[in-house]
Amino acid sequence: MLRGIDVSSYQSSSYDTDGLSFVFVKATEGRSYVNPKLAAQTKRGRDAGLVVGFYHFLWPGNLTEQAEYFVSKAPEKRGDILAVDWETTGDGSHASNSEKDRFIRRVKELRPHHKVVLYTNRHFWLSYDTTSYAGDGLWIADYVTAGKPRIKADWRFHQYTDDPLDKNVADFSSGSALREWAGA
Repeated sequence: MLRGIDVSSYQSSSYDTDGLSFVFVKATEGRSYVNPKLAAQTKRGRDAGLVVGFYHFLWPGNLTEQAEYFVSKAPEKRGDILAVDWETTGDGSHASNSEKDRFIRRVKELRPHHKVVLYTNRHFWLSYDTTSYAGDGLWIADYVTAGKPRIKADWRFHQYTDDPLDKNVADFSSGSALREWAGA
């Protein structure tokens, strides 16, 4: 298992990269928010030689506009991974299953040479998902032993804790296998 983290504006731009193979950086949310630390957090990951991914926190409605907004703000470099974060929003709503699927498909159309994955938690995956569509891979949040999420579906990334920050593992045999999968 490869180790990685995900960061947003709540984390430092000088996060520790020791022992990491990848980082996911929050890029956008809805149709108006951009992570103010996006450039600095991206630079930190790239300077450390990590595979870098970017994620968009999905809100219900305006899926095409959200997808276009996300790809217009997320840096574009060969081998970057794109992700949609599908969970409950700050106002208690969430995008529907079909909206999640449409968003992933639209991002894949807009960035056809990039892997696009679905980030969601175990509850959403088991209770709300009806299509099992995760684009190019599932990134599952389940706070249990690293690499042992309690789902039957195949997954690529597993967020196993948020203490003291979001830590993840990736199901690849090596860093070069991850880079090859990501298209780097």
